[in-house]
Amino acid sequence: MAPEPMVSIGFIAKRTGNAVSLIRYYANEGLIPSVRTSGGNRAFPRSVIRRVSFILIAQNMGYSLANIKDLLSTLPDNRTPTQADWAKLSRVFNEHIEAKIAALTSLKASLEGCIGCGCLSLERCRLYNSDDKVAAQGSGAQLLDENVQSQFLVSHKK
Repeated sequence: MAPEPMVSIGFIAKRTGNAVSLIRYYANEGLIPSVRTSGGNRAFPRSVIRRVSFILIAQNMGYSLANIKDLLSTLPDNRTPTQADWAKLSRVFNEHIEAKIAALTSLKASLEGCIGCGCLSLERCRLYNSDDKVAAQGSGAQLLDENVQSQFLVSHKK
């Protein structure tokens, strides 16, 4: 099998519609493979175009670059996802989408029950103040360090 053709960073940027700096960043983060030419320039396997597209799709779905790197690390030899790889990865994406749908459906149901109330009560509202565990410590900024609170109070008594 013949080696895959190598292309320039500018070619990858132009074909994916992204800035050269983004392609360089992805390479520096280990998301896409590159090699250095004898002249010190970066060269990329042509298949990196599809890999960059995969990264952009995953980012649009809300995945962090760390999550995407983990997903790509499941592929052997740092390769671009094949059709079979995509089928496996799409199951992960589908689970992610289903979890988002469930969370948004729950939020929608909470909003429908709350819209007429308009209370925004810190004591009662499940949306505005869900599971308030700090309230048991008293009123005020309970999460500030005591030294910071003391300094604030002293400086504002002047």
